Amino acid sequence: MGITVREFGSFKGQRVDEITLSSDTGAEVSFITYGGAMRSWLAPLAAGGKRQVALGFDNFADYPKHSPHFGALTGRVANRIAGASFTIDGETFKLPPNEGRNTLHGGPEGLGMQVWEATTDEARTAVTFTHTSPDGAMGFPGEAKISATYRLWGNRLRLDFAATLSRVTPLSLVQHHYFNLGTGADVLDHLFQVEASAFTETDAALLTTGNIIEIAKGSDRDLRTPRTLRHADGSPIPHDGNYVLDAGRDVSHPVATVVAPDKALTLRLWTDRPGLQVYNGVMTNVPVPGLDGSKYGKFSGFCLEDQSYPDALHHPHFPSIICGPLKPYRHWCEIEIG
Repeated sequence: MGITVREFGSFKGQRVDEITLSSDTGAEVSFITYGGAMRSWLAPLAAGGKRQVALGFDNFADYPKHSPHFGALTGRVANRIAGASFTIDGETFKLPPNEGRNTLHGGPEGLGMQVWEATTDEARTAVTFTHTSPDGAMGFPGEAKISATYRLWGNRLRLDFAATLSRVTPLSLVQHHYFNLGTGADVLDHLFQVEASAFTETDAALLTTGNIIEIAKGSDRDLRTPRTLRHADGSPIPHDGNYVLDAGRDVSHPVATVVAPDKALTLRLWTDRPGLQVYNGVMTNVPVPGLDGSKYGKFSGFCLEDQSYPDALHHPHFPSIICGPLKPYRHWCEIEIG
């Protein structure tokens, strides 16, 4: 039980460290200061030993070159902003597009591509990442002083986001952890359950239309009853969309549960956010080896990104992501694997 720190690499002349949190159950979760990214999660098994359940890289150089946001703290505004622009109080702000005409996960130099400061807390087995995003960074107005604190106890990891803003500006952060709880090359045979009865509709470019659609029972999107992400004939069911979490839910209950194919591990996620992006690696194709030489191809990992609704800036009926000096940002989630 404790914290270790080691040098992991450098980025644009800045040192990148790895911080590892270890708990009394034997869980070990590692983060790097580049993007505040979770690099590794070794989960203890009831039968003995540990299993690597995260997707990441052994070598730092592969993160800026090849990472599809593996484990990163993503923003300023996660997910997609249509047309790479938005308007607040009559003023329009242009952003750099990095996915066609749109801005994804804060732009080409978003928070997940920055080196954060890290402060450890041995007594709480915690690490706090901080980053000041200056006024105008990636086109966003105002300075944002952001912190993200990870605390590990037992088999559970808690993430607390906080931010203060110098002016009215959008902010919507996510953890972009990738997981594979099993021993196979893909996650299609995991059992997924999500407490959601609706989703935000997207078009062919994965842009949110603004429509909130009720999930039909038994449809491919219906995860209210545990199921694998395969059709009856064994073919994959792609997932890359935002679930509208049930209103009035008890936040002490997990919104998502995922069970490994061999039943050796179960992941549970709790959050205060209104949405959850479920992604099962449909676009993942990493050309270099991952942790311990793993090959990360299509469907090799899943993400459960607790979030505000995507492209809320263009859909006023969605929960607002506008923050400011009088409305600081707060957001928490917890993940347990055991």
